[in-house]
Amino acid sequence: MQKFDLLIVGGGMVGLTLALAIRKTSELTVAIVDTLPLSEITTEPEVRVSAINIASQQIFTNLDVWPLIENQRLQAYQHMHIWDKHGYGKLDFSINDVAETNLGWIIENAVIRRALWQKAQDDEGITLFTEQKLTSLGMGETEVFASFAQGLPLSAKLVVGADGAHSWVREQMAMPMTFQDYDHHALVATVEVAQGHQNTAWQVFLADGPLALLPLYQDNLCSIVWSASPEESQRLKSLSADAFNKEITAKSDGKLGQIKLQSERFSFPLTMRLAHDFVKDKVVLVGDAAHTIHPLAGQGVNLGLLDAAALAEILVAQQSKHKAINNSMALNQYSRWRRSEASEMIAAMASIKTLFSEKPFNLPSEPVKLLRGIGMSLLNNFSPAKKLMIKQALGYKPHLPELAQKQDILAEI
Repeated sequence: MQKFDLLIVGGGMVGLTLALAIRKTSELTVAIVDTLPLSEITTEPEVRVSAINIASQQIFTNLDVWPLIENQRLQAYQHMHIWDKHGYGKLDFSINDVAETNLGWIIENAVIRRALWQKAQDDEGITLFTEQKLTSLGMGETEVFASFAQGLPLSAKLVVGADGAHSWVREQMAMPMTFQDYDHHALVATVEVAQGHQNTAWQVFLADGPLALLPLYQDNLCSIVWSASPEESQRLKSLSADAFNKEITAKSDGKLGQIKLQSERFSFPLTMRLAHDFVKDKVVLVGDAAHTIHPLAGQGVNLGLLDAAALAEILVAQQSKHKAINNSMALNQYSRWRRSEASEMIAAMASIKTLFSEKPFNLPSEPVKLLRGIGMSLLNNFSPAKKLMIKQALGYKPHLPELAQKQDILAEI
């Protein structure tokens, strides 16, 4: 039997970040089980991208992963332009509003995962199991036993479910979860924009849901995330390329010029998920295994990366005090911390989605559009509130894990 301190099921962005964060300041041994192969970085951009905020970028920097990402490709943005298609409200955020060089980065998921994987492969304290999926988990008195269909089983003091929204670990442990269908599907694709993306993240709120156009590493390419009802999403997906181009150009008010489809269109349903507890016995959930939120603010990955940084901080503190890393009090501290953050984010996304729906709160649409426009315009011109919103989007929070803080701040701790 192969023995480890920590078994992470899921080698995506969050699971790999957790492993590297654990290894940065401890000698704990880590096993990662994931059979999903690395995606090749081709000349064409991947359609699945993430909006990485400053807190997440700092995590990658502190783990020495950021240079590996930069050596592949990414796109910084210095501006955000948000507007209401059926009103007159708009919001404009800029680096001029805060003392930062960038507001964030749009990075293909494959690029981030490849950089993290490369770093994990170079760490002798991390063992990657990529040939088989696990078939069972068994609880012992002091450790967890995990079995494959063939080959030697594993044992670990703690198991982490980092295996996504349909988590096998969560199902094995019968960890209850709250679900709510957003009644939206997200349609994603790569498009060419005639006027260039202008280092700006664009988002328009339509009657059926938001459309985001996110800048990619070529100045004439954007990644789109178009949230709409399942029926509307299917209609958009089935349109001819020419018809789709005309529709998305019109929906975006021509602000980026003529838009042309450059990739296949993919869609997937959007569901809010929140585990009742992120911990059960000697098993912990992180990332999408613990929570999923609407992508309208692009915060899902950032929330998961903070889970990884927070859990690593707590486990390393336990180990440094010569205490068990599966201590229930320490794990419950993590659960309270991160579940509270996830609950706040879920509530915020629900409020925004409702506010920009066709008939929010079942009120007549015209007065609501007027009030919404007035509110957005006032906010756009009220510097203190605007700065607060930007800082929230950047990931500045009162209780950030140390790994998400800047090095000069870390030096003072």
